[in-house]
Amino acid sequence: MQINTCTRVQSFLLSSGAATTGRGRNGRPARHTPTTSGALRAPIPMPFTCVNETSSAFPTCLQAAAASPSPPPIAALLPSSSERRPAAVPSARCPEYFRYIYSDLSPWREAGITREAVERARGMATFRLVVVGGRAYVEKYHPAYQTRDVFTLWGILQLLARYPGRVPDLNLMFFCGDIPVVRAAAYPDQSEAPPLFMYCTEDAALDIVNIRPWAPFLEEVARETQRTPWLDREPYAFWKGNANVCGLRRDLMRCNKGSDSGRDWNARVFNQNWGFANRNGFKDSNLAKQCTYRYKIYVQGRGWSVSEKYILACGSPMLRVDTPFLDFFSRGFVPGRHYWPIDAARMCPSIKFAVDWGNAHPAQAQRMGEEGSSFARDELSMDYVYDYMLHLLTNYARLLRYRPTVPENATELCLESMACPADGRAREFMMESMEKYVADYEPCALPEPFTADELAELAQRDMEMRSKMKRMEEQDKET
Repeated sequence: MQINTCTRVQSFLLSSGAATTGRGRNGRPARHTPTTSGALRAPIPMPFTCVNETSSAFPTCLQAAAASPSPPPIAALLPSSSERRPAAVPSARCPEYFRYIYSDLSPWREAGITREAVERARGMATFRLVVVGGRAYVEKYHPAYQTRDVFTLWGILQLLARYPGRVPDLNLMFFCGDIPVVRAAAYPDQSEAPPLFMYCTEDAALDIVNIRPWAPFLEEVARETQRTPWLDREPYAFWKGNANVCGLRRDLMRCNKGSDSGRDWNARVFNQNWGFANRNGFKDSNLAKQCTYRYKIYVQGRGWSVSEKYILACGSPMLRVDTPFLDFFSRGFVPGRHYWPIDAARMCPSIKFAVDWGNAHPAQAQRMGEEGSSFARDELSMDYVYDYMLHLLTNYARLLRYRPTVPENATELCLESMACPADGRAREFMMESMEKYVADYEPCALPEPFTADELAELAQRDMEMRSKMKRMEEQDKET
């Protein structure tokens, strides 16, 4: 009876075209790889050097970026077209989730953002970022969890180097926590809300979603997934993380085989002791090597969790436990195409049903995994990550009703001042994630904002898809 029930999903599940390899749906390569072949001009390298690795002197920021209140086209900063290689689809349209940039900034669209509004976010912010004349400055207020602030700022420096002269003058506050803190209910006039950037948002929040660039994880995970084809993977749902941070994760632990229920819910979940993992050099915590199960579970922590995009990249269907927290790209997900929604109120039975259905329909389940990994590979390529940052900051800066200036207590940041003094894993990560070349193409073209009707249609589509999948599960339970 289960197979007959699940068969009904075929008419609506994964109705899009087949997943592609190497290119996004806009035809843009997933990552522009510079080449020096033929007679074409070599790409423009980013200058970077640590003058004296053995010196104790703190590196200074000597290189000035081109100041540009109204950023010129990138072509104006590069050699003539006869000297450089052709740009790869310079007019590519940005992915649809870029359109939420307008939504995130909509509270200030009419009145703009005053200096006073920015200052109201100071008590909540981890740091202030100021860009003036293409140079970056930071004023730190509160300690961040681990090195979140360091690599958020490192990503901004990569953007400035990648698109020289394109990032306008700006002044923003950034919060490195997991849970949105600017509540819409506290501001009847939303234009009075303090604009605060962070990693996620939710429907009841006004925080502006920003992102950090991720390391060359996709290349590593592609190699790992080729070693274990989907059908050869363990036919269960996998999760590993710190289960002690919230009740939802503790509930997930009850779905494990051998738990108090005495049932096998098709879940294999493991509690991660990060203290031990740190002492052990994270040898057993490589996310790229955790793609050996057919299904991967995503569950929030205290709030937003950075793990979502890593789980998505595995090529295993993501079983996504319902969460109100949204990061910059998850608003582009379609249930039944990119992930399988898991009812948080019935977590264990929902996981078991999803796995049973996938194992009974391996071609469709594998297709869902491919759609998710294709999204991670193509829609979240580093080109698009930096383009999203550029469009978000550019549109934010246009709303400022004052001219940003460098705060008295701010410290200037540059590649040398951050990377040269770093050591250990921090230095290794910086070198691996550092952009090597100036972009020789225009950023993707930002689509128009969503209309109210389009947003309503998207919400209706998702609701209908989730309802159909939930009915499948309920019908299976009845049989």
